[in-house]
Amino acid sequence: MSIIPFDDRDGLIWLNGEMVPWRDAKTHSLTHGLHYASMVFEGERSYGGTIFKSREHTERLRNSCQLLDFDIPYSDDEMEAVKADVLKANDIVDGYVRAFCWRGSEMMAISAQQTKTHVAVAAWQWPSYFDPEVKMKGITLDIADWKRPSPESAPVHAKAAGLYMICTLSKHAAERKGYTDALMLDYRGYVAEATGANVFFLMDDGKIHTPEADCFLNGITRRTVIELAQKEGLEVVERHIMPEEMANARECFLTGTAAEVTPVSQIGDYSFTPGNVTRSLVQAYEDLVYGR
Repeated sequence: MSIIPFDDRDGLIWLNGEMVPWRDAKTHSLTHGLHYASMVFEGERSYGGTIFKSREHTERLRNSCQLLDFDIPYSDDEMEAVKADVLKANDIVDGYVRAFCWRGSEMMAISAQQTKTHVAVAAWQWPSYFDPEVKMKGITLDIADWKRPSPESAPVHAKAAGLYMICTLSKHAAERKGYTDALMLDYRGYVAEATGANVFFLMDDGKIHTPEADCFLNGITRRTVIELAQKEGLEVVERHIMPEEMANARECFLTGTAAEVTPVSQIGDYSFTPGNVTRSLVQAYEDLVYGR
């Protein structure tokens, strides 16, 4: 499969207040965001021309900026209008939207108080994150060596670029072993999340258990699926989960803007069977985002 580079595509990207040709949406190589990871982003999905929970994503983007000690120089309403304009300009109905902010090149040191905040929004056609046939059979995960850091060590509740390096390393290591993704533990040894999605387990007690989001993002899709499960009469327990407890899980699935609801068949030495609960939540989420 040939790869189409993201810097060589047709279309328009909104950058600092104006639509620019895709190939011209550039920043300087000495930008603070590139060298010191002062960059945050949102991954959003458009279904039928409408971005799912767009306002929540905008609010989280601003919160991520503020956790990194800067802010978006546009109002939430302005950002909402920009995202809609980007979809329209690129003729995208069902696709992926990425809004992102970073510090500029005015200062090239740890200190960055005088840097300009840059803002961009791009969108592109994007099918399911995982191949549909593979997805319903359940994807496989390795258990990563890297661990999610303590809230005292990093701004763990920001969707910040720098926090994803260990995710990239973990996913690469898993793929080299033949897995689809990796499960990350946290700094205490509890189950945390996959490299870009939250994780849920249907345990032997008939309840859905999911790690407490105290050192990683409490995902927008995660919260949505919890609500969907509760509407179906399922009890959801948010708590610290030790890895060996996965032996007591019947089903497992991931949730995320990209992953949506994705069944899991294996994590390391632990096996699961995608069953009725997972399938019902896959369908419920699909019905919700498409307004059915």
